[in-house]
Amino acid sequence: MDEQAIDYSRKWYVMAAVVMGIFLTTIDGSIVNLALPTLVRTFGTDFATVQWVVLAYLLTISTLMLSIGRLADMIGKKPLYTVGFVIFTIGSVLCGLSPSIYWLIVFRVVQGIGGAMLLALGLAIITEAFPSNERGRALGITGAAVSVGIVVGPTLGGFLVDSFSWRWIFYVNLPVGIAGTWLAISTLPTVKPSGGQRFDFIGAIALFISLLCLLLALTLGQQSGFDDRKVWLLAGGFILFLGLFIVVELRNEQPMIDLRLFRNSKFSVGLITGFVTFMAIAGTILLMPFYLENVLGYTPREVGLLLAVVPIALGITAPLSGSLSDRFGTRPITVIGLAVLVIGYYALSTLKVDTSAAGYILRFMPIGIGMGIFQSPNNSAIMGTASRQRLGVVSGMLAMTRTLGQTTGIALLGALWASRVFYYAGQALSDSATEASPEAQAAALNDTFLIIVVAMVTNLLLAIGAMIQERRRADPLS
Repeated sequence: MDEQAIDYSRKWYVMAAVVMGIFLTTIDGSIVNLALPTLVRTFGTDFATVQWVVLAYLLTISTLMLSIGRLADMIGKKPLYTVGFVIFTIGSVLCGLSPSIYWLIVFRVVQGIGGAMLLALGLAIITEAFPSNERGRALGITGAAVSVGIVVGPTLGGFLVDSFSWRWIFYVNLPVGIAGTWLAISTLPTVKPSGGQRFDFIGAIALFISLLCLLLALTLGQQSGFDDRKVWLLAGGFILFLGLFIVVELRNEQPMIDLRLFRNSKFSVGLITGFVTFMAIAGTILLMPFYLENVLGYTPREVGLLLAVVPIALGITAPLSGSLSDRFGTRPITVIGLAVLVIGYYALSTLKVDTSAAGYILRFMPIGIGMGIFQSPNNSAIMGTASRQRLGVVSGMLAMTRTLGQTTGIALLGALWASRVFYYAGQALSDSATEASPEAQAAALNDTFLIIVVAMVTNLLLAIGAMIQERRRADPLS
């Protein structure tokens, strides 16, 4: 990335503004995940429906972030980032006022629009504000900020759900959103991109429809079975519009995505491995509250404290791994992180109906350590492939991959877990998988984590292969 004519003197003020946006979006996500069992009981709904409180938000973000990143490269990052704070804050208040589960899902879409603006541009703003030899450290700090939000979310959420009402998990965003808006206005630099750029509307629409078909297929497949005709039609729509998107991008002089970026292994392998890791951890975080409440019998407040294990471990390791990647390179550090994740997910596949709190923590901690080691250098490697003129769209792609992985993980792993619960229950359940015996729920969880282990081993082998190839290219005599 070209670093000429960049003012680095205000980099820590910029960091504060971005960290506030990260904190706002991550605290909201972790609070909502904790409240899912409460929402099932409060609204008298089922597991498949309540997932849309999370899926609607993530689907909105996933379908909009790439377009927002491209717009930011055209009109500037500051105005879109600031508007994102405003929309997210308004959406939070509306979520708290929701009279039904369906209105809550609608208002989560509003939240998602604001969240897309914040998440799509945060890494681009940080990458532009810091010199390349400090990029890993800076992105590691943002990873720690994610962890703080995730730690505070369950702890605060458990207290609010137990002591007041689930509505307060959304109202708590109001003061944070107001402070974040002020920070964005007062600290972010106003940078005008070069003119003469055009927005790829056809590509944006094709991508939106493609992703929408994919997520609807996953969700309907979970509810009615993946052999349902509607699921196959939606899957066909995903492939059709994804193909259309690729054709449009190849023919457009100013595409949303320069597909030549995928020739760089740091970019392509980084996106793939990042997608799989976030798919795994999203499914894990979705299922853990049900395991801790329904199988082990913990209260929402206790669940919040136990879920804090991963973000605490991630928050400690992310800045360290980011600094190490600045010194030793990104690829070796990401390989170590993926290896730790393989160990962690295998440990989770041994959870039982009588697992103690200490046993749970020892099994869960490697997930946070592995994600902390992996995420910062992987983000740094991806952002390092972007020119200054394409920072917004590459940041949007990175963020879209992350949230799309989360959305896919919630739908796919949730469906896998539910199907295994029904298998182990050995009888028809009256409502949903959450009504099965603790033994059936725990056995299904073990199977789900074994599938994740297979995916993570594949991830690790892909990263090792890329590291070997990159070293051979760097040393022509080898």
